[in-house]
Amino acid sequence: MAKQKRKVPEATDKKNKKLKKASAEEILPAPEAKPEKEEGHPEGGAACRVLQDTDPELSPEEKRVLERKLKKERKKEEKKRLQEVGVAETRSPPARRSGAELALDYLCGWAQKHKNWRFQKTRQTWLLLHMYDSDKVPNEYFSTLLAYLEGLKGRARELTVQKAEALMQELDETGAGDPDPFLLGKTQRIRQVLQLLS
Repeated sequence: MAKQKRKVPEATDKKNKKLKKASAEEILPAPEAKPEKEEGHPEGGAACRVLQDTDPELSPEEKRVLERKLKKERKKEEKKRLQEVGVAETRSPPARRSGAELALDYLCGWAQKHKNWRFQKTRQTWLLLHMYDSDKVPNEYFSTLLAYLEGLKGRARELTVQKAEALMQELDETGAGDPDPFLLGKTQRIRQVLQLLS
């Protein structure tokens, strides 16, 4: 069977032609929006009239498509205008919280038995990696961390004990003669973890 071409109604052809003509003329603001008259765009009012002239003949979908195109064009023109003036467009990214803050909040949520607390592997991993560093996990959080470590099970518990034993041996070998306050604090934390988990 031969496929027949579908005849396009004349009304659709007219709409398409008007849509192309309107988008080619100039930037058109949304029909709901008040026309903005900028100093750099004196023909802003004429563009608004073109959209109003085509309103009854365009379907709502066609109007939305046209409005999106025009919005993009307005943004491009605004960006060019700002570049000409010499104003650099600076967008500050939203402030992100550090891994330390997130992990310590996770630990506090666990300690307070919040309803919305849930296990997060990345937070636990961060805590296990940095638990001996008093700068990253302050002393006020360490007792809570020890209580959290009591609940460790399986491979995480085994690895934590192995790492603590390896660190203890390393510190015993290197720090035999010179009592460094940082190493003393670290050694004390390692001992507490070993006593708890062994």
